[in-house]
Amino acid sequence: MAVALFAFVLTLGNVIRDLLGLILSGQLPPLLAGELILLTVASVSIYAMPIGILTGVLLTLGRLSADSEITAMRASGISLVRIARPIILLALLGAVTALYVNFESMPSAKTKYELQLADAVRTDPLRLIKPKTFIRDFPGRVVYVGDIQGAVMRDIWLWELDKEGRTVQQVRAGSGRIDFDAATAELIVTLSHAQFEKRNEKNPENFVEPSITGSFEQAEPVRLSLQGLFGQPGKRQKLAWMTYGELQTETARVATLPVAPGQERDHARDAMKVALTIQDKFTMSLAVLSFALVGVPLGIKVSRRETSANLGVAVMLALGYFFLITAVGWLDRHPEYRPDLLLWVPNAIFLGLGIWLFRRIDRT
Repeated sequence: MAVALFAFVLTLGNVIRDLLGLILSGQLPPLLAGELILLTVASVSIYAMPIGILTGVLLTLGRLSADSEITAMRASGISLVRIARPIILLALLGAVTALYVNFESMPSAKTKYELQLADAVRTDPLRLIKPKTFIRDFPGRVVYVGDIQGAVMRDIWLWELDKEGRTVQQVRAGSGRIDFDAATAELIVTLSHAQFEKRNEKNPENFVEPSITGSFEQAEPVRLSLQGLFGQPGKRQKLAWMTYGELQTETARVATLPVAPGQERDHARDAMKVALTIQDKFTMSLAVLSFALVGVPLGIKVSRRETSANLGVAVMLALGYFFLITAVGWLDRHPEYRPDLLLWVPNAIFLGLGIWLFRRIDRT
C-alpha cells in the first residue's frame, strides 16, 4: 500500500504536468488518457518502490515495537534475524522486480507513452492552440490567441525568446490563419494587421535603449515546430529509455566511434553517460534492499504508532539518498572522477548503516 501511495503521488504529478491540459481540452480521448496514465505508473515505480518499502517497514515494525510485540517475540526466543527474515526476502524480491522494471518494463512503457502521446497530438495538432492560454510547447516561442474559429485566429500575441528565456521580439496581430505541415511537423501561422517590437538581442532587458518597432499588413508565415512533441526523425533514443540490451549495444557503439585529436575528453564523456545510466538502474534496484535493511532496526528502535511520524522519517531518508544520487550525477562531465562507481556510495552508506544498527539492536 505504501508503494501504491507513492506511485500515485508521483503519477499525479506527471499527469498534471504532461496530460491534464490535453485531457481538459479534449485532445486525449478518455480511454487513451487512461492508458497513458497506466504507462506513467511504470516509469515512476522505480522511485516509488524503495521509499514505499521503507515506509511499510517503518509502519509495521514501529507499531509492533510500540505495542511490545517485538519484545514478546524476542522473549519467546525468536531472534531479530528471524523477525526480519520475511522483510529481507520481500526486499530481495522487490530488488529483482525493480531490475526488470528499470531495464525492461520502464523503457518499454516510456517509449510507448511518448509514441502514443505524439500520435494523439498529430491527429489534430491545431487543437494545441487553445484560446486565452499562453502556449509554451514551441521551442523559443510563446503564443497567445484571444479567439479561434477553425483555422482563423483573432488577437494573436507571439513572443520570441533567447536561450535565457528573455523576450527579444514580440508581435501582436489582429488576425491570422493557422495550418499544419505534416511533412515537417510544423504549425504555419500567417499574421495579418500586425505590429512588432524588436529588442537588443545582447541585452533585451535594457529598456533605456530604444527598440525597433514597425507594422505590416501581412507577414511571412511563422513556422512553429512540433518536433519536441512528435520526436525528431532519426534522433537517438534517450539513454534512460533504453533496455539493458540496447544500452549494451550503445556502449559498444560509443566504444568503436573514431576519436579525432583533441576530442578524447568528449568521447570519454559520452562513454561515461552510458555507463552512468546502466549503473544508475542497478543502484536504484539495490535501493529497495538497502532501504529495507535500514528500516528494520530503525522501525524497532523508533517504536512509533503514528503513521505520519514514520512516513516523515521515510521521506527524509529517501530525500537524503536521492540527493546523493543526484549529486553524483552532476559529475557526468568529469569521467576522471568515476561517477559510475561513486553511484554505489549511497547504497554502501545505507547498507552499512543498516547492518550497524541491526547488530547494535541485536545485542540489546
